[in-house]
Amino acid sequence: MRWISGTVLLLILGSIAQLGFLVYAMYVLLGILLLSRFMTHQWSEGLSAIRSPVNTKVEVGNQQNIEISIQNNSPFSTPWMIFEESFPKELLGQMPQKLLIKGQGIGITSLQAGDRHHLSYKITFKQRGYYQLGPLLVETGDLFGLHRTFRIITDPEFVLVIPQVIPLRRYQIASRRPLGEIRIAHRLFEDPTRIAAVRPYQPGDPLNQIHWSATARTGTLHSRIYDNSCVAGATLLLDFHDDAYQGTGSSVASELAITTAASLANALFEDGHQVGLVCNGRDAAERIKHDGWVGHFTTRTDAQTKAHHSQSNARLQPLIVPTRKGAEQLTTILETLGRLETSDGLHFAHLIQEARQLIPRDATIIPILRDVSPETAVALGMLKRQGYSVTVVIIQFDEGFSPEWAKTPSWAEPIVAQGIDFITVSNEQELGELSTHALSL
Repeated sequence: MRWISGTVLLLILGSIAQLGFLVYAMYVLLGILLLSRFMTHQWSEGLSAIRSPVNTKVEVGNQQNIEISIQNNSPFSTPWMIFEESFPKELLGQMPQKLLIKGQGIGITSLQAGDRHHLSYKITFKQRGYYQLGPLLVETGDLFGLHRTFRIITDPEFVLVIPQVIPLRRYQIASRRPLGEIRIAHRLFEDPTRIAAVRPYQPGDPLNQIHWSATARTGTLHSRIYDNSCVAGATLLLDFHDDAYQGTGSSVASELAITTAASLANALFEDGHQVGLVCNGRDAAERIKHDGWVGHFTTRTDAQTKAHHSQSNARLQPLIVPTRKGAEQLTTILETLGRLETSDGLHFAHLIQEARQLIPRDATIIPILRDVSPETAVALGMLKRQGYSVTVVIIQFDEGFSPEWAKTPSWAEPIVAQGIDFITVSNEQELGELSTHALSL
């Protein structure tokens, strides 16, 4: 546009000054500019691409072959184009590496009318996460370099990598509070699977509680009486606030926290117990749905910036998977953990206040924390005084081995003062040998 504006200005000045040669030159230049703009638009709009299908749900270590076919649908040949597959830059430069890419994701070529160009690369998912593959950015222009256009010609693909689950070899339930079906007194609902007694029928008893065997034997109506009961299980409270994962090793600590939550959920599920998850992180799928992406740009920098653009991760509502049993429960928790990102919206103490009414009283609460602030300790102490069973798991991967008889570390004193037990997890091997005798389930 600046070239065209300058040319028109010189054309006007040449006409006023009656400079015939300048006017002629500007007419020619203006024609070239308009023609190049038209042809560049035709070349750009004629390009399309098809991405090969990808598995949208994989495990850590999975490798996928990505193939993209670019076609020139225009009746004109495209003299040159640069194509580039977009990846989140923060993931490529992060250590430890989350994505390993091998192959040609960027290049330059020309296409005759109706021709195709194929590009392919291999991607290995080294860590859990919710990854965006693409979109494909294409740049083309005229031969003089006077005008260029940038387009995104494929939609991105999103791949969910499920977090690693480590079997807890020493997972044994032996604690002050049994995990499983327990009798309770404060529930208003009866459990039809637990018969407490049989008594004579009373007016108002529902027909489905009549004990027909006792009725036939005695000749008078008898009714069953059921116990009030529930499945205790556990609710995992995961702290995924930005402030908890700062400094050296924060990425390793956050992934260890995710692995710990996934492994505990898996152990509970396999033993037939109910399990739930409450977290103050943010769902990556929700973030992408909120932010969106743009497909038409004016400059290459603008295109790359918007293709990788992400807004603030502020979240003021907890991310909750309700505590219950069911075949899909573990799958839902693992998918939620796979998409989880740190957030700067809701601190852990506020998370407890927001989610307290949604946590079953008979489910053990297992907070998984990177550190323990005084506010967090007070909030957990309040839960314990309200009758909840609470045992804290502290992620301390950078701490050395400490025997059980060692002095309580300073960072654990706030929760010890609240009368809350805790265990530490320093690495995946220690997690695999985790003994839940310490978990007051």
